[in-house]
Amino acid sequence: MKVKEEDIPKTEAIKNALNQVDFKDTFSTNNHKDDLKTVAHLIFGTFPKWVSALMKLRNTLVKPFGLKVEMPKDYNVDYKVGSYSGFFKIFDILDNELVLGADDKHLNFRVSVYDSKEPSFNIKVTTLVEYKNTFGKVYMAIVAPFHRVVVKSMVKRAYKC
Repeated sequence: MKVKEEDIPKTEAIKNALNQVDFKDTFSTNNHKDDLKTVAHLIFGTFPKWVSALMKLRNTLVKPFGLKVEMPKDYNVDYKVGSYSGFFKIFDILDNELVLGADDKHLNFRVSVYDSKEPSFNIKVTTLVEYKNTFGKVYMAIVAPFHRVVVKSMVKRAYKC
């Protein structure tokens, strides 16, 4: 098994990522060879073709509702707070954890990429979502089943024994 679902890690960055958490999950894998910058790039730097196709469909469907569908004007890939890893803005860089995410009018979300240093399944990728309104709640109800499949697939890309 390359990826498994598990309980949310209890890190300070996760505790402080959002004011309220309405949706959360964690998927983990093994990678003791790469630093977190590389791990995050393996997961979020590029998408498999089928995920890119789903994202294009998502963007087409949500654009009429005014949700963000394009790269921000401040997009850059410098490895620092305020830069981006893939589509996700870097909110925090710690020794053993990165916090990425985005804020939109319907929800805020954060993704923690955490290296627990455990012998197996040390890389923990946690998604946290805060609904801003009813549309955010409905959006996540529709997206959640796809989210789980997509995230598992993306986390698997960081697997290294």
